[in-house]
Amino acid sequence: MLSLRFAIPTANSIASPKPKPKSAGSLQFLGNQTDIFSSGVSVPKRYDCKLQAAPTDVDVVNGKTSVARELSEELPVGLKKELMPKHVAVIMDGNGRWARQRGLPPSAGHEAGVKSLRELVELCCRWGIQVLTVFAFSAENWIRPKVEVEFLLSLFERALKSEFESFASESQIELLFYVMLFPSVRGGIRISVIGDSSKLPTSLQKLINEVEEATKQNTKLQLIVAVSYSGKYDVVQACRSIAEKAKDGEIQIEDINESLIEQELETNCTEYPYPDLLIRTSNELRVSNFLLWQLAYTELFFVRELWPDFGKDEFVDALTSYQQRQRRYGGRHS
Repeated sequence: MLSLRFAIPTANSIASPKPKPKSAGSLQFLGNQTDIFSSGVSVPKRYDCKLQAAPTDVDVVNGKTSVARELSEELPVGLKKELMPKHVAVIMDGNGRWARQRGLPPSAGHEAGVKSLRELVELCCRWGIQVLTVFAFSAENWIRPKVEVEFLLSLFERALKSEFESFASESQIELLFYVMLFPSVRGGIRISVIGDSSKLPTSLQKLINEVEEATKQNTKLQLIVAVSYSGKYDVVQACRSIAEKAKDGEIQIEDINESLIEQELETNCTEYPYPDLLIRTSNELRVSNFLLWQLAYTELFFVRELWPDFGKDEFVDALTSYQQRQRRYGGRHS
């Protein structure tokens, strides 16, 4: 039986949300900006961190010059580089409630949630986290009102297409600008999508295949997006795959073990299939059928903030709590 340990500090469950203004997201460059280079290049103030420009690398490929400048951010006070999780998973909950509290339609909450995701992706890149898995649309979400489901899938498709096409069509000057400010975002993220894709619109399935193929060599961060996904579905499809192999004589019954099952799970797309840390927003204290096998010894962290209000401060709190824990994997305290 799967056993989940909710080793959550008391402060985590009673902490009051910290109000803070939200900007338009890490890829938006409208207002509230501060210069960081004498050349006038600017970055939104929400990244109120110390930026250091590394030496510029210049490569010549097929007769064209490629310029890349790396920016690095010092870790927030209290966080240790050697204790950073390799894989962080997030249940992005509360978009609908965020919208209702403001008298807005659910679509507004989902749009705001995309901006929070962009910021989280940027922070993961800057702080050395290698895999980020987000629960974007569960198998159970199909029972929601049709108009909301269609909007969610449309929003996901538009977000994927926008990032993919903008990268492909940028001029050399625009590309240089993005590489200087966001080297982790432009050309560094590998995108993988897990879940029952057979239920998705054909156009979205095609786009997912294109994006996965185009980004498969990127190594800065692997972003795994769970769409039409459930943990139970994941285990069932793995069992079916193993049963087919046993039926065809490719494996014997005695060959079936945890390692073989892991290889058949949807998270076989990553080198680090087991999240070190799971974050869930909106004060819900459950895992909601997400990565059930993979979360066996994951550290869990729950926050009161709704997903659109989750930002850098909340992420630092989660990472700080994670680094203060002793992971025993069933053993005793040392």
